[in-house]
Amino acid sequence: MWEEKVSVSGPYDFDLALNRLALDPLHSVEMEKRLVRVPLVFKNKKIVAEVIGTGSLENPEFLIRADHDKETTLQRLTEIFQWNVALIHIHEHFQTTELKNLFNEHYGTPLVLEFDPFSSLIKSIIHQQLNLKFAFTLTERFVKTYGEELDGVWFYPSPEKVAQLTVEELRELQFSGRKAEYVIGIAELAASRQLDFEKMKSKPDAEVAQELIKIRGIGPWTVENFLMFALGRPNLFPMGDIGIQNALKKYFNLDEKPTPAQMEKYKEPWNPYLSYASLYLWRSIE
Repeated sequence: MWEEKVSVSGPYDFDLALNRLALDPLHSVEMEKRLVRVPLVFKNKKIVAEVIGTGSLENPEFLIRADHDKETTLQRLTEIFQWNVALIHIHEHFQTTELKNLFNEHYGTPLVLEFDPFSSLIKSIIHQQLNLKFAFTLTERFVKTYGEELDGVWFYPSPEKVAQLTVEELRELQFSGRKAEYVIGIAELAASRQLDFEKMKSKPDAEVAQELIKIRGIGPWTVENFLMFALGRPNLFPMGDIGIQNALKKYFNLDEKPTPAQMEKYKEPWNPYLSYASLYLWRSIE
């Protein structure tokens, strides 16, 4: 077990990041200790990394503890927590836009990724068209039935394991038949490496979108969600997302939800950081 101190450039609101992570009952978060235990998988080896916030909003520092190769672990944690993104530049960009007040209010909010691309996709499929409470319940049921627990931290089941499941088994957990088919189908593609998440990291957004949209059960919302929260792409604005529509309606005091044409006009000045506009708008109604 090694320990390492990591300093990143501020602002970075780790407490706010922990708050968002704590919404998911499968995450191991201790707010008072400013700690999250992160499940990581390297070449089928499962490890748990501890990330503890020891710094402040303006001078963010973290203590990392893990029991795996230091370089690869730190590299993956940097990706997940987006420690290599200078949030100050993004903040300054929005100071010249209509979202200035929103960015002042949620100053230093990072875009934290899902812990693993496959589980990110599966979670998106499970969450489709469900209210948030039941979506978390169903995801938890799925992971605790077929996943694995290590040091009190839950790991999603591997693509290989999910590919072996039957629709009937998932129906017993209260999956719809269609949703069960989608989850198993995606797992089969990932297990056979037809879906290669490692390769996706270096592909442009449009190419990843093209690859995913062909898959049963994956629509534009899931693609945008995946690009943002699995790959950390900075310039996505899911216009079909009800939360974003409601947040815009509230922020701009509109009588009704904005039209696609209005949204197109709003988002122009927010380029190339549309993902952050999305994130901060979601924050404003959470």
